[in-house]
Amino acid sequence: MTTRFTLLFLFLSVISFAQLQSPDEFLDYKIGTQFSRHADVVNYFEHVAENSNMVTYQTYGKTNERRSLTYAIVSSEENIKNIETIRTNNLKSIGLATGSATPKTAIVWFSYNVHGNEASSTEAAINTLYKLITEKQDWLQNTVVIIDPSVNPDGRDRYVNWYNQVKASPYNASQEATEHHEPWPGGRPNHYLFDLNRDWAWASQVESRQRLKLYNQWMPQIHVDFHEQGINNPYYFAPAAEPFHEIITPFQRDFQTQIGKNNANYFDEKGWLFFTRERFDLLYPSYGDTYPIYMGAIGMTYEQAGHGFAGLGINTDEGFELTLEDRVAHHTTTGLSTIEVASNNAATLTSEFKKFFSNTNSKYKSYVLSGKADNIRALTNLLDMHQIQYGYTNNGSVTGYNYADAKSGSMKAENALVVSTNQPKGKMVQVLFEPKTKLSTPVTYDITAWSLPYAYGLDAVASTSLVSATANPPATFKTNTVVSKTAGYIAKWNSMDDATFLADLLKHDIRVRFSEKKLSFNGNTFDRGSLVITRNDNKSNTDFDTAVTELANKHKRELYASSTSFADTMTDFGSPDIKLINKQRIAVLRGEGTSSLSYGAIWHFFEKQLQYPITSINTDDFDDINLRNYDVLVMPDGWYGSILNNSTFKNLKDWIRSGGKVIAIGDAVDSFEGKEDFALKLNKEKTEQESIDAIKSDNLTPYDQREQESTKNMITGSIFKVTMDPSHPMAFGYGDTYFSLKLGNTSYSFLDSGYNVGYLKDEAINVSGFAGDDAKKGLTNSLVFGEDRLGQGSVIYLVDDVLFRSFWQNGKLLFVNSLLFVNNNAFTL
Repeated sequence: MTTRFTLLFLFLSVISFAQLQSPDEFLDYKIGTQFSRHADVVNYFEHVAENSNMVTYQTYGKTNERRSLTYAIVSSEENIKNIETIRTNNLKSIGLATGSATPKTAIVWFSYNVHGNEASSTEAAINTLYKLITEKQDWLQNTVVIIDPSVNPDGRDRYVNWYNQVKASPYNASQEATEHHEPWPGGRPNHYLFDLNRDWAWASQVESRQRLKLYNQWMPQIHVDFHEQGINNPYYFAPAAEPFHEIITPFQRDFQTQIGKNNANYFDEKGWLFFTRERFDLLYPSYGDTYPIYMGAIGMTYEQAGHGFAGLGINTDEGFELTLEDRVAHHTTTGLSTIEVASNNAATLTSEFKKFFSNTNSKYKSYVLSGKADNIRALTNLLDMHQIQYGYTNNGSVTGYNYADAKSGSMKAENALVVSTNQPKGKMVQVLFEPKTKLSTPVTYDITAWSLPYAYGLDAVASTSLVSATANPPATFKTNTVVSKTAGYIAKWNSMDDATFLADLLKHDIRVRFSEKKLSFNGNTFDRGSLVITRNDNKSNTDFDTAVTELANKHKRELYASSTSFADTMTDFGSPDIKLINKQRIAVLRGEGTSSLSYGAIWHFFEKQLQYPITSINTDDFDDINLRNYDVLVMPDGWYGSILNNSTFKNLKDWIRSGGKVIAIGDAVDSFEGKEDFALKLNKEKTEQESIDAIKSDNLTPYDQREQESTKNMITGSIFKVTMDPSHPMAFGYGDTYFSLKLGNTSYSFLDSGYNVGYLKDEAINVSGFAGDDAKKGLTNSLVFGEDRLGQGSVIYLVDDVLFRSFWQNGKLLFVNSLLFVNNNAFTL
């Protein structure tokens, strides 16, 4: 009976396998000769799963444009039958599930096409899947491979659809051909124009959040992120470049080298060039290689020449044609090679993986944070996404490294948040919270500071002792009840939650004021910026009390209901210093000349965070726009020389004079530097002799030391302590100090008219991250945030981009203040 069953099973397996089509057969073109649309990729993966007992294929989410986010699980038939046991045993072994286990099966995760126009990798995913189950079944006996064929389907289809529309037939390999020049914004980012390869830790995007949920259910031992780079570069694979973060273990470094050498064997055999160890470091925690490595995996980036520039084939500067078929072959080879090494070392991988989650050697045992309850809650929401444990303490005080002073100190710890390293993900806790990251070299691929206490605007102490904590959060909200016959309501103003409440009030046509002075009513005090919602302003709203109360409860905002508009001090509800807030008509520039990433962050902020309407305007159409239809114009980071010609700039100035408001972010600020009627000036240039001396010094620097020498003038994403004027509306909700993420060394002098709201006075103090000595000197007495008045209007300068990658939570209120509070002297009916 058993023999008959076995024969029948084998017979059915052969029938099923015989129905399996190769990619070329199914898609009706040879892989590498066309770009596959996302729907075709999904169809092929579904076909394989239906016709192979070694593959399951599932959806883990949807993109903003409703495309499926998918993953295949590939292993032996026996492993697929027991896949849930394999998954849970892996989690048990590292303390992320109850029970104990000693797994011997390695889990390898491949992520393809996180950058949509690096499109060869999804074609390689198709190819790798087929070759794996038809040629490399032996490796799957002790290995599970997870394949995400397209991390960024929206970006991929933006690129692929464009390319398929414009390419010549046959394709044109000339670099000048249309098919090698993507239009703005290109296919690299997702729907909201975010770089998903910088979003792993911050999880601001829907793709990242859904992927992290799945990733934490599996926790692979190896993760590879497949990318592309410039057309003239050979292939890059690990080992990575310095700096390596200090928590990366010797085993992780050594195993990268083992994989790299195996890749090299295949590339040498075929005569393909490659390089290692010279670029792509392992520091910034939000990449597809670093985030997994801080979660214990062997995290790696593989970079193939090509990018969106390459199309189906392109002539390189080195005199040969790079084809999509070449690119697919290279990515397929490294993928299979990596699985081979994993299979040959599965037991070692799983045992070393378990060791990573022991966290007895951390310098800091607990990070204790206090401050605004909303900011604490925003931080815990992030920790929940990463499944990092935390608690709360009622200790009177805690001593350790004080973030605010950047030195040893103490802090009151009543109801403080505690995040400790004595948990499975303790090393990731260290990376995200550590005050300063060690750098073996300042030459890095990204920012060098991101510490979450600064990013969330919280007081914090890093303690070398373990601080006891409970799981129960302090109560922070009492439900409001409807109170009739009030003169009005007052609500505090110090967080993004307050901002979304205000936006919702305005959307419901409830008129709101804000106070430019501190308030006191019946012994209750309120800071500048507090919202005042009066019955008098909303006389036509017959459901006023209920509407305000329901919206406050929806946003969990506590209201103070005042029976009188007569204040304890002289600032009554009718004071000229309590100003009506315009329901601002906001335009945002996008298109050529603007940074797609900066525009995307702004767009996402309005739609998904503030939830307030905007009108996006293409820069090509800016000449024809009637600015009188708008109250605020937001200029993303960008380069506006070709956009703001003499005529356009004159029109913009006239609009500002008549009451318009411009918010310039990052390099957009430079559009107003040195212009007539504006106070913005660059900080004093070097004297002629200083410039000559600098040139002489540079010319004496040896060729191989130039890159290191140049770091003296670099700021690679460093956190600076900024002095604020808390009495200015832009700074409402802040104190007299703000910690800002500075991305470059551009330095503007203090405004000699208008308002210097945030600035670096005397010595520029960077509390975390790398800043070269010359760059820091250049920031002495420099503007960070300011308001320049012209006629009835203003230009607001945000030299540091407070919306950068949407992760600097504490900066977002500065942007809202600029939109709704600054220079709010007239009300538009």
